[in-house]
Amino acid sequence: MNQEDKVPYVVTSKSYTAVAINAASKAGEWIKSKLGTVKQLGMKSGAQDLVTEVDKGAEQMIRKLILTHFPDHHILGEEGVEPGPQASADALKEALDEDYVWIVDPIDGTTNYVHGFPFYCVSIALAYQGEVIVGVIYDPSRDELFVAEKGKGCYVHGNRMEVSAEGRLSESLIATGFPVGISSTLPMNMAGLQHLVPKVRNIRSGGSAALHMAYVAAGRLSGFWEIGLNAWDLAAGALIVQESGGSVSDTLGRPYDLSVRNVVASNRKIHSEFVEALKEANATGLNG
Repeated sequence: MNQEDKVPYVVTSKSYTAVAINAASKAGEWIKSKLGTVKQLGMKSGAQDLVTEVDKGAEQMIRKLILTHFPDHHILGEEGVEPGPQASADALKEALDEDYVWIVDPIDGTTNYVHGFPFYCVSIALAYQGEVIVGVIYDPSRDELFVAEKGKGCYVHGNRMEVSAEGRLSESLIATGFPVGISSTLPMNMAGLQHLVPKVRNIRSGGSAALHMAYVAAGRLSGFWEIGLNAWDLAAGALIVQESGGSVSDTLGRPYDLSVRNVVASNRKIHSEFVEALKEANATGLNG
């Protein structure tokens, strides 16, 4: 074996997955190297929604790496979109006019990152004609790279991932997130939380939707739900869950697509019970 074969993420072709892996790992290494240097904090849509220069720098790095190989592709990145649900929906609609769209969250879990809490990641997905075909999530704190290609399964550390085996909510460890819309989405989330706590084994909230999805795929969580997310929070994670044998839907149980903002992901076995519990709590954020 020569030296070149030992380098893990060298892009030797224009493979979509190789470029996604390269961009996520390079950006992740850079983000980790900047840990503890963030002093200036700006705000996005709410007082809890922090943005840093590191987010912006990581997104620029990812854009350059992708466009070097695919100059005609469109990139939808969190840092390029104005705050608020309507701006996100408009940006997604415009992006989906293109055949190939890369959907990028340079740091999912910015608040964790700013505080030095090691639960944040880089999330990169590629959609072709509105359907996600590649999903990569990189957690630089643990050096874990979750990679899925449509129809080819999902892998972490080169090992095939599978969702957990729990068959009932009562046996399940699930996760949620607390959205930034304190007056709009938070009460809905709290209603779901209050209803679900007695029905499950326990609930976690790590602060990164993308990593929560990766953990569902890896069997570390039985399920995850959250209200008020964006395409870049979910696109890579949704494919990763599905390719690991899990289910992803909106909170009413309708199939996932890139416009979904209120999400349920699970090991498939608890999915219908999970969705029904959110409906009972009137915590779907949607009208049936």
